[in-house]
Amino acid sequence: MVCVGAFYAMLLIGQWSMWFLLPIAMYALYRTFLQREYIASAVQARRILRVYPWQVLRTPESGIGQIPGAKLGDVWLAFPDPDRPERDVPIILHGHAGSVWWRRRLGRGYDNEKTRQVAEVWFAGDPRFAGVIAVPGPRRLFPLLPFAAPQSCAGGEKQASPEAVKRARRAGVRVAP
Repeated sequence: MVCVGAFYAMLLIGQWSMWFLLPIAMYALYRTFLQREYIASAVQARRILRVYPWQVLRTPESGIGQIPGAKLGDVWLAFPDPDRPERDVPIILHGHAGSVWWRRRLGRGYDNEKTRQVAEVWFAGDPRFAGVIAVPGPRRLFPLLPFAAPQSCAGGEKQASPEAVKRARRAGVRVAP
């Protein structure tokens, strides 16, 4: 709406206003397209939360790089495999706008105020397919969608039980037939 209003104001006021209002209109247009991604990830997170219950994990294993599929600066979290609880499945938090807060707190290897903020992580989902992570409180809900964790989703359906694949499909995750 701001974008349309800024363009309309440019037409009414004249050419001199273009230099002032054009950056505002461009930023509003950028945010409009970005908002579509936020809404899509929120819908997917809601689907996942309807199927999978929350699990509370105390200081989950995390790191920077050092796992297959991770680049040098990629931060990852490891969650227990639902079919084999003794085995962990790492999920890479690839860089995009929502992951900045998480990436600054995970994988550091030393104790400070920021790393204590993620001492307790809530996880809902199946780490082989998709999931949602959060910290206690009303903020910092972060969906771990298949595009955010390609190494765990690429072969996840091969290592999962048929019940786990059906459950992932109910949560709205696209799984190979």
